[in-house]
Amino acid sequence: MARLPAGIRFIVSFSRDQWYRAFIFILTFLLYASFHLSRKPISIVKGELHKQCTSGDEAEPRLSSQSNSEAQGSPRQLLDNETDCGWAPFDKNNYQQLLGALDYSFLCAYAIGMYLSGIIGERLPIRYYLTFGMLASGAFTALFGLGYFYNIHSLGFYVVTQIINGLVQTTGWPSVVTCLGNWFGKGRRGLIMGVWNSHTSVGNILGSLIAGYWVSTCWGLSFIVPGAIVAAMGIVCFLFLIEHPKDIRCSTTLSTDPEMQCLLLSDGKNALHPSHVVVLPPGDGGSSTAAISFTGALRIPGVIEFSLCLLFAKLVSYTFLFWLPLYITSVDHLDAQKAGELSTLFDVGGIFGGILAGVISDRLEKRASTCGLMLLLAAPTLYVFSSVSKMGLEATVAMLLLSGALVSGPYALITTAVSADLGTHKSLKGNSHALSTVTAIIDGTGSVGAALGPLLAGLISPSGWTNVFYMLMVADACALLFLIRLIHKELSCPGPVTGNQAPLKEH
Repeated sequence: MARLPAGIRFIVSFSRDQWYRAFIFILTFLLYASFHLSRKPISIVKGELHKQCTSGDEAEPRLSSQSNSEAQGSPRQLLDNETDCGWAPFDKNNYQQLLGALDYSFLCAYAIGMYLSGIIGERLPIRYYLTFGMLASGAFTALFGLGYFYNIHSLGFYVVTQIINGLVQTTGWPSVVTCLGNWFGKGRRGLIMGVWNSHTSVGNILGSLIAGYWVSTCWGLSFIVPGAIVAAMGIVCFLFLIEHPKDIRCSTTLSTDPEMQCLLLSDGKNALHPSHVVVLPPGDGGSSTAAISFTGALRIPGVIEFSLCLLFAKLVSYTFLFWLPLYITSVDHLDAQKAGELSTLFDVGGIFGGILAGVISDRLEKRASTCGLMLLLAAPTLYVFSSVSKMGLEATVAMLLLSGALVSGPYALITTAVSADLGTHKSLKGNSHALSTVTAIIDGTGSVGAALGPLLAGLISPSGWTNVFYMLMVADACALLFLIRLIHKELSCPGPVTGNQAPLKEH
């Protein structure tokens, strides 16, 4: 009998259950990457919505010199280019405040909706809930772009679109984290979720490239194409998402010991057979357990501290997300497309930062200390960034990569591994329903900062970009301050202070 090809031997070396875990890992990665893909266009298009103009009256004579027949023959051209300052109403001197209002509308709605989304998500099938959110998000992302084709110049239209889009996008994060938590247990959670959380940066990069392709020629497509992608992924979610291993009757080894819930058994150190998927019995983790209340989730040790830390960490991250391309345009004098492409380096750094944070926290078993170290390094790095980015393109590239790693590392770790640790804390006694609510509380609180950051940047940037960076450095310091108690506990105790291994003492 002929020897099987190497590729086939590789495929059959994995069990059916391991292939399902890999499939869910990739699918949830792509689903949430598409959410971030649809959030990025607004930051790319800002440079097109408002262009630098030498004087406020330059365009008036230019238009009046055209004949009436030309105006009637090309109404689109006239409407789109009424002035050299961009697209009304963002062509005014207060454009930074108006653009900041768009960011604030989306992020404020996202923050408010997130607190409700986790509670609702616990009580509905994840697949249906997530599918609805992705279809709705795709529709409202595309609707923003239709304002270009229908010559809509009402600020209210764009603000309302952003508000509704922010609300429906809250269906995403609690759903994908809960689904991943069902399939992957405590073992090497920092590494697994550090790699998985790179979907944020991958989505931002793809969103930047897609939006940048059309931004200078037809910025409406910068929203319509990402909207179509999100909606298409919603259909994929409906057709393929598996919420829990028990839904496909994976071979299971039942265990009530949380430490045995390692669903990735490739290190060879576990006594269980590698084809087994560890699932809690129905009495511990099944649907019969009541969902946790909002106040009950807040009483989990560590939830409040990490939530407040994320508020300031996400403030910094989302300020970069929404304002970095415009900053690069102002400092390096690049057009909107090139600035958008260059801004993706921040997200490339974020990929490495998230993975590095996960690996370090797994090795040290100290989540708070890992976050604290990166926050401590991030503040001076931002100061250096604000200084050397004015020296040329090469300096900007280097600082984008470094800043992206240090800013995104704590943010990625808290929203994934830390949230999953706290959502499966010992004090919950196996209540898996808590994961969605805990995730929503932590990310919802962080989203308050995400709403404040871009708004403050819009208000402060007219006085100079240096002041914006000072604001970001203060935010990093505040994030570190809220972790001081947890860091002290981690350094004074032999074990970790989050998750299932060593619960915090409540005070």
